[in-house]
Amino acid sequence: MKREKAYVDGRRKKVLELLTENPRLRADELAEILDVSVVTIRRDLRVLEEEKQVKRFYGGAKVTRALPEAQDNITVCRNLIARYAATLVEDGDTIFINTSRNALELISYVQSQNVTVITNNGKAINHDKADGVSIILTGGELRYPKEAMVGDFEVRNLQNIFAKKAFVGCSGISVKTGMTTEIANEVNVNQLMIEHATQEVYILADHTKIGHSSSFISCGIDKVKHLITDEFAPEEELEQMRMQGVQVHQVKRNYF
Repeated sequence: MKREKAYVDGRRKKVLELLTENPRLRADELAEILDVSVVTIRRDLRVLEEEKQVKRFYGGAKVTRALPEAQDNITVCRNLIARYAATLVEDGDTIFINTSRNALELISYVQSQNVTVITNNGKAINHDKADGVSIILTGGELRYPKEAMVGDFEVRNLQNIFAKKAFVGCSGISVKTGMTTEIANEVNVNQLMIEHATQEVYILADHTKIGHSSSFISCGIDKVKHLITDEFAPEEELEQMRMQGVQVHQVKRNYF
């Protein structure tokens, strides 16, 4: 029961995040993104409305609550993680980036030259970047609102591509389940990026994702060699990860 409640709570948290990012999302679109039934999403929206977190309307809902202080803190942490990750990109690197907002943001901070970014994130094509950064999209079926490229076409393309490094965001990461995601059709992509990185793989996760698990496993903790997180991550969970051989890069606010 405890595991089931954690899953439901995590899904409803994701619904809030998606509605905050894109208020125009309909219930059927949320259901497709989260790979659940429309009935489940409607039930989630009803509960969230009872908690006064959303206001339902025909076909969807909009966020009514605002948590500026908590949200700002998470935004700062994610920004620091992205800036630190960018320092690990060197001249001439070819890197993988998945659909994670955190991973995408690092493109803005890359200062190295002759860097090639291979990604299934359609938003990367218009994202701020330096002149020394080139973007290659994997192709595939474009899914909104994340503008993620998924499907067999994309997977076949990635099977023939290798990069020096991979910077992969996630929905949750723990010693017990490893790296997880809420989006089922992104699992194969994450796995290929991790397997086809010839040098290093960096998992990007702010403190809200450490010790938490989402629905679908992208890789076990034994495959995680580097984790980039912030100073608010639970130390007990980080220590367990270190014991499993994970090198933890913990970025603090005074780092830059």
